[in-house]
Amino acid sequence: MMLLEHDAKELLRVRGLPVPEAILVRTADAPFAPLAAPVVVKAQVPVGGRGKAGGIAICQTDAEAREALARILTMSIKGHAVRACRLEAPVAHRAEAYLSFMVDAANANVRIMMSANGGVDIESQNTRPFSTSAEAEPAALRAAADALMKQLPETLREAVANATSPLVEAFIALEATLLEINPLFITAADAYVIGDCKLVLDDNAYERNAAFAGIMERQRDLYPEMAFKLENGFDYVELDPQGVIGLITTGAGLSMQLVDELTARGLKPFNFCDIRTGGFRGKPDRLIDILQRMAAGPNIRVALINFFAGSTDLAEIARLLLIALDRVPQFKAPMVARMIGNNYDAARAILAAAGDPVRVESDLDKAIALAIASASGVVS
Repeated sequence: MMLLEHDAKELLRVRGLPVPEAILVRTADAPFAPLAAPVVVKAQVPVGGRGKAGGIAICQTDAEAREALARILTMSIKGHAVRACRLEAPVAHRAEAYLSFMVDAANANVRIMMSANGGVDIESQNTRPFSTSAEAEPAALRAAADALMKQLPETLREAVANATSPLVEAFIALEATLLEINPLFITAADAYVIGDCKLVLDDNAYERNAAFAGIMERQRDLYPEMAFKLENGFDYVELDPQGVIGLITTGAGLSMQLVDELTARGLKPFNFCDIRTGGFRGKPDRLIDILQRMAAGPNIRVALINFFAGSTDLAEIARLLLIALDRVPQFKAPMVARMIGNNYDAARAILAAAGDPVRVESDLDKAIALAIASASGVVS
């Protein structure tokens, strides 16, 4: 899960890293103390590009800050409603650098990236970040970063070196999959301040990660998707309230693939879903929950189901799906299901005996084509 900037910085602050003085506010009339203008008002959403979207404002007076708060708290940035803002003291600095650590699962190591140029245009700069890889072990990461640092201008090396070691320790201790500092403000020859921070924590480490659990206990309302997952045992994210295709899928990767493919074809997916068929345990509750959420979507034209079953019994899934449809009569849109795996023929027979309320295909491309045709109003 990607943390909000405020929480990411607070985790670094308690570990002794220098971050600007700041407060988190949820309303435009919240007190600013102990801060005083000038301040930077920053939308707290788990995505990049806030500045370009108008979600960051540098304010010279309290009145400007109030106006910016009132505006930003009504925004949605890349589909994420702004529920809170970080008010932060501006940092006087002489340079901006870039430093990140990211788990590279494909190569079973950590990729380190570094640049003498930080800021919003880091990906489009003529001098792109340079990188190297190392084992996910503190000494190896520090050594690799030290070697990479030789490519920095000499005027930045000492400050970046001073930042590297505590950031490596934080990356390992917090069981992060990404820790990106952009910009890393260089304030003096050997001093730095964390300007902005992206911190992604491993969901699988939640139960043993006290820092992660503490954030969810304090600020559950700011992480609705993670709160849903903790309460319900599966992933569900509403992507576009005006979306036309609802998704009921197993596997996060395949769900994201479907979202990308439908978007590329000009259709708006309503949601992301990784329902995990192994968690049904003979109960239709998860399917009922998702159908109720889809029924509330004003523009849903079709539901696309993808159940790729290994040991899961597709016949059981078919029975649970029929129960869910009976319990949610307000869901009227047609349904297309791609099913493949254990007891496929029995699942087809169960749905056929019920009058085929779900059109089933074993081929994913054909199922997608059917769903797109239904969403586009094409009868086939």
